[in-house]
Parts: sequence; structure tokens; C-alpha cells
Amino acid sequence: SRFIGESKKPTPLSEKDINLIIEKSEQKAAPKPKISFDVGESVRITEGPFANFTGVVEEYDMVHGTLKLNVSIFGRSTPVEILYSQVEKII
Repeated sequence: SRFIGESKKPTPLSEKDINLIIEKSEQKAAPKPKISFDVGESVRITEGPFANFTGVVEEYDMVHGTLKLNVSIFGRSTPVEILYSQVEKII
């Protein structure tokens, strides 16, 4: 049907709204960043509250584009989750 809303009071959709919904559903997802980090690799955090800290990659999440790092803060290993774009490899 071409109606939305509560079951007692349906609201018709315009052709424009229908086409917009179809267009959005057909758009391709943004490309996922390629993982260039390995588990156990040391990286430097480049932005955010932990900028300039170094950490060791413990795992990565391709779906969300995040890395889980162990960062030494006040002498203690602390787990930190951060975006791929916020770290760089230590050469």
C-alpha cells in the first residue's frame, strides 16, 4: 500500500517520498577502510583525548572501523577503542 501512519489514520505518501525511499535503499554503502594494522602491532594515536599515546593492537572491528588497543596510562595497561583514522603505524 502507499499509506503510512497509525492503523486508524493512515497517511498517504507522495510519489516524491516513495522515490526518495527507493533511492536511499538502492544507494551503495560507503567503502570500508582497508585494515592495515595487525594484532600485536604498535601504533600511535593521532587525535582525541589519547593523542600522542602509543598502544598495541589487540583486535579490530571491520564493521565499525575500530581498533581495540592496550595503552599504558599511569603505568597501567588500559583498553581503548578508537577509529582506524585516529591512529598511525609506528615506523
